[in-house]
Amino acid sequence: MRAGVRDVVVSPGSRSTPLSMVAHEAHARFGSAFNLYLDIDERGAAFFALGIAKATGRAVCVICTSGTALANYYPAVMEAEISRVPLIVLSGDRPARLQGLGAPQTCDQNKAFSDHVRRFFAMPEPSDSPKYVAHVRQVARETVIAAAPGTHASAPVHVSFPFDEPLVPDTAMPDLFDAGRVAAADDLPALVRTEHELSSRDAASLVDFLDSHTVVVLAGEGTFSAEAVADSTRRDREAQALLAFAERFDAPLLADPLSHLRTYGHPAVICGYDRIMGSDEMPAFDAVVRFGRYPVSKRATQAIEACQAAQIVVDPLTTRDFNSQTTTFVAANPLDFVVALLEAGTVPNPEESMAYAPLPQNVHEWGLIDRARTERILATDFAADSQFEGSYLRAMLEEIPAESLLFTANSMSVRALDAFYVSQAKHLTVLANRGLNGIDGTVSTALGAAQSFKQTVMVTGDLTLLHDLNSLALQGEMLLRERQGSPRPSIVIVLLNNNGGAIFDMLPQKSDESYFERLFLTPQKVDFAAAAGAFGVPTATVHTVAEFKQAFSGFLGEQGISLIEVPLPLTGVRERYDQYW
Repeated sequence: MRAGVRDVVVSPGSRSTPLSMVAHEAHARFGSAFNLYLDIDERGAAFFALGIAKATGRAVCVICTSGTALANYYPAVMEAEISRVPLIVLSGDRPARLQGLGAPQTCDQNKAFSDHVRRFFAMPEPSDSPKYVAHVRQVARETVIAAAPGTHASAPVHVSFPFDEPLVPDTAMPDLFDAGRVAAADDLPALVRTEHELSSRDAASLVDFLDSHTVVVLAGEGTFSAEAVADSTRRDREAQALLAFAERFDAPLLADPLSHLRTYGHPAVICGYDRIMGSDEMPAFDAVVRFGRYPVSKRATQAIEACQAAQIVVDPLTTRDFNSQTTTFVAANPLDFVVALLEAGTVPNPEESMAYAPLPQNVHEWGLIDRARTERILATDFAADSQFEGSYLRAMLEEIPAESLLFTANSMSVRALDAFYVSQAKHLTVLANRGLNGIDGTVSTALGAAQSFKQTVMVTGDLTLLHDLNSLALQGEMLLRERQGSPRPSIVIVLLNNNGGAIFDMLPQKSDESYFERLFLTPQKVDFAAAAGAFGVPTATVHTVAEFKQAFSGFLGEQGISLIEVPLPLTGVRERYDQYW
């Protein structure tokens, strides 16, 4: 806790009893300063913890017992690794004397996650010796140092605890959480982090380069710091610097939907870049600055690769450049990079960067093209097309309250959001599991992230929801927390149900042959209303945009999880999107 951990998610089990009971006692003693969640499904629990960490930027612990329970954490650990999320796995284990002898629920858990975790700690069996207690404290500190952001990006960490019977600890000890602490250090924090700055010489060199080239900024997931994602006030400050950078270097910000830039209605923020990139109307450029990951848009990625522009990648850890297009790698956070370059050159006042002073030529040219596309979308009567995903996305984006969390699934959901989320002066936090682009645990992640917001809207397809359907059991956990005095957020799941894998209708596998439907479209016939009802989740099935708006407004603000199902055609996706993509 002194190192910043505020949340723990428990998957119930026997061998992890000491860990779970101590977590329960911490919540009992410290209340809202230490949040305790319970999820009976290990796979979902790990993703739920991932969601909390993704939304808060803080390290989150998830606890499980020995055996296959730990294996169920694997997908979330892999996602945490690639998405750079501070997830701490605390697993119970059998003692050494039971290993390798066929004891029940016993396997080799050492380095169970291989290289997918930044660090692994195998704890010795518990002891009341001062040296053991000091060691436990040190490992706790090292765990948070390795997991949480600082001079490096966040990452998952695994700590394995061997416990012998009896398993029930003495949680009544008055010094349970203070044993081994140095009293004289009570006023000192457990961790102090510092960040390295770009040298003035390097900053000046980069300024000279950008001033002599036509630049675009590819702003992907990771453009803002984790702290800014969790704090809209800090996000505004970082946005001011980014927008000042765009104006100073005449560099339009090609804003991925997960960049958080589309929440600022600034002319330099280009939302329709996917349609522009690679087209005849794309303005010429010869330099790219990339913040964060490559965008959702495959078209943009291909256009960047084809144009052979110089590419400066700004990232605290690696290039994440699967196209091998990096010219210069700057090991820094985007904000530090932007501030250093603004200070090295003649700078517009960042405080005035929202005022939309006369725009430089390149930003102006990109902005004209983007605004024409935006106006076309805004002028479209989507209410007349009840068979199109985009109609419901636009209705949702119009109605969703400011300061909400918008969590999108992968596949068609995030692509639909990319197409129809135009720049607007409405603060939203937009998150997704784009590390490995999978559908595993998506709903659980959204529900975890939702714990930091009054209102959450999740957009998902049917296969993603089906894959994580038992996450709806968390409705009961939220009701329990409400009875205990914790706030219960409002979470509306918008289910775009095309009864299968409609995204494959847009991919090279598309065919009229029988194998295509059998292997890729995979039609499903699931009664989601009945399934949700089994978990106590209220539902509405709508067939028109007007019905959707009515159901959506009715569920907004209602505590707990609710579900709106929108039946849609399985085929013809490309044709429906072509006029916008």
